[in-house]
Amino acid sequence: MYIIPAIDIIDGAAVRLTQGDYGQKTVYNTDPLEVAREFEAAGLNRLHMVDLDGAKKKSIVNSEVLAKVSAGTNLKIDFGGGVQSDADIELAFASGAQQITGGSIAVKNPVLFQSWIAKYGPDKIILGADVKGRNVAISGWQEESDQDIIPFIEKYFDLGVRYIICTDVSKDGMLQGPATELYQELKLRFPELNIIASGGVSGMDDLYELKAMGCWGCIVGKAIYEGKVTLKELADFERNDNR
Repeated sequence: MYIIPAIDIIDGAAVRLTQGDYGQKTVYNTDPLEVAREFEAAGLNRLHMVDLDGAKKKSIVNSEVLAKVSAGTNLKIDFGGGVQSDADIELAFASGAQQITGGSIAVKNPVLFQSWIAKYGPDKIILGADVKGRNVAISGWQEESDQDIIPFIEKYFDLGVRYIICTDVSKDGMLQGPATELYQELKLRFPELNIIASGGVSGMDDLYELKAMGCWGCIVGKAIYEGKVTLKELADFERNDNR
């Protein structure tokens, strides 16, 4: 299972929110490149970057931060937040993203999102399938759609999507464990889907549990920043798991 550390960006700084609440923001470092280089130095190879300003504005805001981190590291970056148009996705790829995560756009403009799957291919486009209860959450989790998570994923799986990031918003930033029941359900329904768990990781035991149920990857954010897991532990886990 791949370990994917997270950097969320507001005003150019690396931050974490609690349950997606912009009012519960903690700034961890004003230089995201410094954080990314620490991840890389520890032996991690991937990075999940979210433009929270972009998610709110509904267009990319922090492309310069993405470009700086991409140029300053060799991390494989998946980028999301505010990718709502052809111009946005082109900017994100031009700024160094290897993969793009589309969540709100997959709900609000499915025709456009389908065109990206066709144009860029299933290895480049990740479906952002974040949930509040059973419904898909969008716009930086500020809105809740009326779409149930299972048929939403099924539709895009049938259209070729093979990677999803799924965050249970109620778990995010709480350090109380991930949504394991949800991931088990998704793995049973979509065994060929590469599921990237996100939200709630509180320690290494959570990662072993997610690995056992067949998750392809796991995004780890607050647990790193709050010292619940070390970068060495994460890098050793990934290296031993993916030999």
